[in-house]
Amino acid sequence: MALTETPFKISISDADLEQLKKKLELTRLPDELEDAGKVYGSPLVDVRRMTKHWKNGFDWRKQEAKLNEELPQFTRDVEVDGFGVLNVHYVHKKSQAANAIPLLFVHGWPGSFIEVLKILPLLNGVSTDHPSFHVVAISLPGFGFSEAPHKKGFEGKQMAQTGHKLMLALGHNEYVVQGGDWGALIGRDMAQLYGPKHVKAWHTNLPVGNPPHLLTHPLLFLRHLLFGYNARDKAALENTKRFQTEGSAYQGQHRTRPQTLSYSLADSPVGLLGWIYEKLYAWTDGYEWTDDEVLTWISLYWFSRAGPAASLRIYYEVYHARGAGGNMQNLETDTPTGYSYFPKEIYTFPKSWYTAGFPNVIFESEHDTGGHFAAWEQPHALVGDLRSMFGKKGPAYGFVPGKSGYD
Repeated sequence: MALTETPFKISISDADLEQLKKKLELTRLPDELEDAGKVYGSPLVDVRRMTKHWKNGFDWRKQEAKLNEELPQFTRDVEVDGFGVLNVHYVHKKSQAANAIPLLFVHGWPGSFIEVLKILPLLNGVSTDHPSFHVVAISLPGFGFSEAPHKKGFEGKQMAQTGHKLMLALGHNEYVVQGGDWGALIGRDMAQLYGPKHVKAWHTNLPVGNPPHLLTHPLLFLRHLLFGYNARDKAALENTKRFQTEGSAYQGQHRTRPQTLSYSLADSPVGLLGWIYEKLYAWTDGYEWTDDEVLTWISLYWFSRAGPAASLRIYYEVYHARGAGGNMQNLETDTPTGYSYFPKEIYTFPKSWYTAGFPNVIFESEHDTGGHFAAWEQPHALVGDLRSMFGKKGPAYGFVPGKSGYD
């Protein structure tokens, strides 16, 4: 059991790279309707082009070197109650500011620790105008280069415990959390389980909310019943309805029969590419992905420690632990909460749904552009919100004792 921090470098073997190339050479692509566009899923023209580039032009060693150079990586053993010891991979970079705020960044699916790449230098930056952060970006168990759980039942609360114990082991007894996608649910779990004693505040770019109920929020319920919603709130509800009817089927497969899908994703790199690429372009707000960006994201799943199948199981575990809509339940926490609203997020709701009955929502910021992968497509906007929330004029200034964020 490695109780200490062990330096880690990504180093994919030549044999694994050669095997990937052989599999790409044996690819059999499907047919496609002439006028399919993107409404049927990942377009054949894009997948064919990226398959060719992955096989003949994509330089994994260049991407590997970039990640190793820009992201200080480590592994450490973390014991999770009921699941034994897991070897966890993470990025850990301290700021030069002596009073920097410890921040845990939590990714989701189909993301990974790579999502911290653009925001890390911004968060670490030292200035008299904004706070600075010591950053830890965890690879969730079963993702990236972290060991996967070996038994059923490892859901959001176990992910939360892993992140919390990692922060304690790194000497960050009091810290803040930021996350989107599964990082939003895990961040909220951490706030509920370990805040406000340890988790002093948390922030998410995927806030969720429920409609007001007559028994719990009668005035708000009646107001919406009588006067309806404004244009912004109607657009938000239409966006969510569209995603639920046209874009959420993958969740049903992940949360019910992840193993069945896993054979395709583990055996076919192009199957993995097609499955994830659709989410990358569909969930962003017109972000122009380069082929190298997409293939780096996909390669991290292909070369992941446990293989791409392990990353699907969180859907199954959360669904079976909490039931349908479990990620939308038990939203209240005593820990101060911050929200950033991006218009092309996959779930969007009327703003009153986020804050009604939740007195600890202390920060809100609404943006005109941006989607699901805020740290990647809108890094300056996301970091700007964190600076505003924790800065000298922000509502969470000084929440981490002795850590103002300023040098």
